[in-house]
Amino acid sequence: MMKTFTFTPEIMNNNTIRIGTRGSELALWQANHTANALKNAGFSCIIIPISTKGDEITDLSFDKIEGKGFFTKEIEDALLRDEIDLAVHSMKDLPTESHPDLSVAGISTRENPADWLLLHKDSYDGGADLKMKQGITIGTSSARRKAQLLHYRPDVTPVDIRGNVPTRLKKLRDGMVDGIFLAAAGLIRLELKLDDLMVVKLHPREFVPAPAQGVLAFQIRKNDLVTKKAVHVLHDTHCLLSVSIERKILKAMEGGCHMPLGVYCEFDANENYHVWAAVADQWNGKLRQVQISRSTNYLLVEDVVKQLKDLT
Repeated sequence: MMKTFTFTPEIMNNNTIRIGTRGSELALWQANHTANALKNAGFSCIIIPISTKGDEITDLSFDKIEGKGFFTKEIEDALLRDEIDLAVHSMKDLPTESHPDLSVAGISTRENPADWLLLHKDSYDGGADLKMKQGITIGTSSARRKAQLLHYRPDVTPVDIRGNVPTRLKKLRDGMVDGIFLAAAGLIRLELKLDDLMVVKLHPREFVPAPAQGVLAFQIRKNDLVTKKAVHVLHDTHCLLSVSIERKILKAMEGGCHMPLGVYCEFDANENYHVWAAVADQWNGKLRQVQISRSTNYLLVEDVVKQLKDLT
């Protein structure tokens, strides 16, 4: 559940919070979910869709697009120009370094962090690794997903496929590929019907997701104290304990959307950290995997990074 926060009258009487977001169906769901939480706390909100470079360039895989922040830069620019007050990002898309005048004031509770594999029913084999028949095609433009897919199933052919969740599902149903990867979080949030497909729910400890997958990041201008206080109603402190480890490993590996890196951290009820990481030098390179459990986060990031690099 989201944390509650007591607002002072001064905060309650401030102007409407302008929420910036991408215009995809999932991004708008995330923005509306955020707005509803803020409205329940006494704020009024408006949602402003913003097109990003990643939305506009749909014919290239991520490793062929220059720069970082494919899905975030234009929204960050709108924040800096004071055209919006709050940016709602999928945290996995947010670079680990941002403009010095911006900050992530909070993060959401984590939805299921896993990748799910969606297959045509005639491409499903319940007795095979990843439940796939031999020699099929799997649509994904993610270098991370390609690297792990080929590690487990070198007989399968990855095919670049871009677009939002409904677009990729349509391409699958139209027969462009035999299967696709999608984040479980998006499928759950959109409540999509998948009865005509086989859904293989991959475990994040085995098929390692992108750092912070399933988490929303709430970004503001650093000097905007009103929005900063409002974001407290959205923030999940417990989630931050694990996600911050994932993001620090991403930063230490100098990775971005194009890097074949998966990191997943669990912070359990006994306050132990468990980290799974998988990386390759390129999407069709050898996969290196590490698992570390500790009772403290002291040097945890450094040790995961060292082990990943030592396996080169």
